[in-house]
Amino acid sequence: MPAEQTRQLCVFVKDKLKEAKEELNHFLNYTHVPMLLGEKENDSAQEAYICEYLQGLRHLSVACELGYEKVSLVLRRAKFNHEFAEKVLSEIVHSCIYAFYYPKHEVYEEDGRYTYTQMDAIKFRQTPPEALRKITVSLSKIFEALRDELDYYETDYITRIRLQSR
Repeated sequence: MPAEQTRQLCVFVKDKLKEAKEELNHFLNYTHVPMLLGEKENDSAQEAYICEYLQGLRHLSVACELGYEKVSLVLRRAKFNHEFAEKVLSEIVHSCIYAFYYPKHEVYEEDGRYTYTQMDAIKFRQTPPEALRKITVSLSKIFEALRDELDYYETDYITRIRLQSR
């Protein structure tokens, strides 16, 4: 991929990661377990599920923050380093996008059959509180855009790395 195209992709990724991390930080800063439980305070299975869910969101938040910092560093350099940019974009795929689609504790999963039907492709292990469902669906739109842009790029990058190591 040409350097200018990679640079534009870095700008796109930076903007999307900023959007994701701001949304996650706002949610995690103003939401807590008792609020999500509502009047079901004695439901220990639901409480455990919510705790696992929030743990996964915190993990995703950290991954997005680190990815944002790295791609910002790529763009801040006086001379654009194409190889470093490719490496950072690959790391973002493996840390941020995979962290969203394969969450810790498998509190939800993507059902690929719904991806192209304009329906929510996220299927939850248990019925989550509405606030968790909303944040997940909202984030899925961000990460779907990131995955769509980086999917071909990531495959091309991995292929080139493998060919160079032979």
